[in-house]
Amino acid sequence: MRPKLTDASQPVAVDAGLIAVAATEVALNAVPPSSVAKTVAGVVGVLALFVRRRHRYVAFFFTLPAVIMSPVTVPALIALYTVARHTRDRRVVALCAAAVAIADAVPSPLNFHSPGGRDLLITLIYSTLLGAAPAFLGQLVQARADLAVRLEEIIEAREHGQQLAAQTVLAEERAQLAREMHDVVAHQVSLIAVQAAALQVTANPPEATAAGTIRELAVKTLDELRHMINPLRASANRATPLAPQPTLTDLPTLITDSGIDATLQGELPEGVDATAQRAIYRTVQEGLTNARKHAPGARVTVELWQDPDVVGVTVTNGPSTRRPLALPSAHHGLIGLRERAKLLSGTLTTEYVDEGGFRISLRLPTTK
Repeated sequence: MRPKLTDASQPVAVDAGLIAVAATEVALNAVPPSSVAKTVAGVVGVLALFVRRRHRYVAFFFTLPAVIMSPVTVPALIALYTVARHTRDRRVVALCAAAVAIADAVPSPLNFHSPGGRDLLITLIYSTLLGAAPAFLGQLVQARADLAVRLEEIIEAREHGQQLAAQTVLAEERAQLAREMHDVVAHQVSLIAVQAAALQVTANPPEATAAGTIRELAVKTLDELRHMINPLRASANRATPLAPQPTLTDLPTLITDSGIDATLQGELPEGVDATAQRAIYRTVQEGLTNARKHAPGARVTVELWQDPDVVGVTVTNGPSTRRPLALPSAHHGLIGLRERAKLLSGTLTTEYVDEGGFRISLRLPTTK
């Protein structure tokens, strides 16, 4: 995006060059028989240019004597440009331009008896143009800077509009995704729950117990799915609070309901951040799911541990004792865990252990 044009952004070399030009004009007009008063007026005008940025009206005032008493006009023109560049009131600019024109047109009080060598009309035209040129130039540069600022505002407004349009499209996509999840996933899980309930009624006690567990898991999945769909349906511009998220106190229930031979070891301090607790819970959940899918019958060990500045969890499963079921998997679970760990400035590592086992380890820094 283009930077705003400000007078302060001009290089120092420009100021030095302008002052050098003004000083050269004064030096050329200071040769004999020039009077001391003319030379002093010119030098004062050059020195006034050093403060033109902070005190433009003071600088302009001290450059006028050089125009009245001598042919030196460059310091006054530079000071007039500075006034026109930074003044919004055009009446003030016109008054300063008229002051320069009058100062140039009126004969010098130190040269009363010199013969008039120029026509009065030509003198007035020249003096008027001399005062008008820097005033118009300063106003033109000011207008250009204002247009640049306005253009920047228009670009920002357009970008904001594009962001709003993108958020609208995102909201529509989220709503569509929510509908698809509800229509497809919820429907299939509901069928599982219904079939499990029917099997629970008609099956023998061992099978009925398993069917009851399947039904409870299906109901819990439907409940979590509804909590996930609600934020998806929310507008992109409105924050929607998430459903109550799991914590470390929910780990024993998660392990018990997993339906596999799993044990929980270790503990973590009470001051663990809620976000870190959710990450640990999801890591254990993914580890149990992977063990159920890829290593059926394997024993799983969930170990909570802590170091002085790190907390973490390790989920290790042994080799499978039965043939794994051919279930669909895109490995998105581990990818999501790595992204979650990265957001929390932690790390997630996975490795195969001896005799066909698998280990997932999450390390998260403790918050101070």
